[in-house]
Amino acid sequence: MMIRLLPALVAVALVAAMPARAADSTERVRQVIGSQAEFDKARKAGKKAAFFCVHCHGEDGNSVHANIPNLAGQNAVYLLNQIEKFADGRRQDEFMSGLIKVLKPEDRFNMAIYYSGESVRAAPAQNSRLAARGKQLYDGTCKSCHGAQAYGNEKIARLAGQQPVYLKESLEQYRKGTKQRSDPIMGSIARRLKDDDIAALAAYLPTMR
Repeated sequence: MMIRLLPALVAVALVAAMPARAADSTERVRQVIGSQAEFDKARKAGKKAAFFCVHCHGEDGNSVHANIPNLAGQNAVYLLNQIEKFADGRRQDEFMSGLIKVLKPEDRFNMAIYYSGESVRAAPAQNSRLAARGKQLYDGTCKSCHGAQAYGNEKIARLAGQQPVYLKESLEQYRKGTKQRSDPIMGSIARRLKDDDIAALAAYLPTMR
């Protein structure tokens, strides 16, 4: 009986340890960001570790594909948490999950620091009327969580300057409640959005700096 229970006990222990590890990582990120010397050191190491990300996310975290997210300018704590979710299975992606698992924890940490220090490149509005509609929607629906400038925070993603197709696909996934996007708060918001609303937000957010 005890042997049968071991996998369950191990799983419980791992879940219980996650908050403590996350808190430790958060505090370490804050300490590194608070020291210019430590930040520069981690950023340099992170750039080196991220060499294999260039093909998709760009050399400086500005994606070269409209359906792949920009990592530049994301909050370092938020970004590190997402990286760790891919590593332990809380986020699912056939390509990213396997890639992240081969990275050492220190590489993951340094990559988060590196990308957080890069500047995202905003895109000009392709449809000014649609972007204006997107601003209205953002201010009324998204601003309370993602912030007036859409910079996010340690727990919420930066949306300012994000890739348009990635935004559109992510909102559609939240609306459907896929395993890739199953956050209850985002799901409840996305289910209220029509296709035109999603298109408007995807037209506006990439223009924000």
